[in-house]
Amino acid sequence: LIDAIGADFDQCAEQRFCALAHTHPAQLSRPAPISATNWAATIIGGVLPDSWIKSLMVNGVIAGMIAPLMTCSARLPVYALVIGAFIPKREVWGVFELQGIVLFVLYIAGIAGAMGVAWVLKRFSSQGRQTRPLMMELPNSHWPTVSGIAMGLWQRVMIFMRRVGGVILVLTIALWFLASFPGAPVGAAGAIGPAIEYSIAGMIGHALEYVLALIGFNWQISIALVPGMAAREVAVSSLATVYALSATGDNTAQALSPLISQSWSLATAFSLLAWYVFAPQCLSTLATVKRETGGWKMPILMAGYLFALAYAASFVTYRVALALTT
Repeated sequence: LIDAIGADFDQCAEQRFCALAHTHPAQLSRPAPISATNWAATIIGGVLPDSWIKSLMVNGVIAGMIAPLMTCSARLPVYALVIGAFIPKREVWGVFELQGIVLFVLYIAGIAGAMGVAWVLKRFSSQGRQTRPLMMELPNSHWPTVSGIAMGLWQRVMIFMRRVGGVILVLTIALWFLASFPGAPVGAAGAIGPAIEYSIAGMIGHALEYVLALIGFNWQISIALVPGMAAREVAVSSLATVYALSATGDNTAQALSPLISQSWSLATAFSLLAWYVFAPQCLSTLATVKRETGGWKMPILMAGYLFALAYAASFVTYRVALALTT
């Protein structure tokens, strides 16, 4: 809605033109900031409507590869849960809140990671060394109209539904199946623990625990990451399911906070925050890239390097936090 209002104001051109100065140090292509202005709200919104995917053989590929690194609103529920459970509410220098500073650092980490990856791709890839000129008209600003905003919203909804709605639906159903079947055992044997632990997702999570234990993740976190692939914010409800909580909605985070603060170490909490800065825990984004590129090469490449980056960041964070807190 905000993007549609801005477009009807005819101010988006001015905003994106000004953004060129901030992306220049990373050697981003000229159209990249056009997508970047949308990434803070949702990665899909920045990837879908713009033209970087249409020209993947030029340096527009950089914009697509760094898009998931920008902190979108879907990460905020996870950040709020972990920060609220482990970071005390106190003022720093009498002005700033410590929790707010941690959240700000996470935003900066995503931006710094995106700029770093963009610089590397620009310097060391053949596509990155190519340049694309940008011609942009700066129209006169005017007050938005209801019809213009409504038309912009309708066009965005239809583009989303036509291009990625079907793919996202299929992937969501697949994740639901993995998290629901087979069910917990019944009868004499009984079921010890939440039902998701006995599902295919639970089996995958327990298998991942051997790898993720090196970065401080327990089996509950490992299992929650599997259905959490549907969207980043789903991780909160997934953790509630793993911990067998009956709370829903806004009460979920309140019920989870005391549990994780007692069962997780501070190093594990910081490691999970570092993971969510970089990990592509969003099948919708990968589905959008697959649909726009017409194949699986780019989404697999994107997911591979982002998971590797997330693992490395979490490993360093966990080890440093352990050294400082023990």
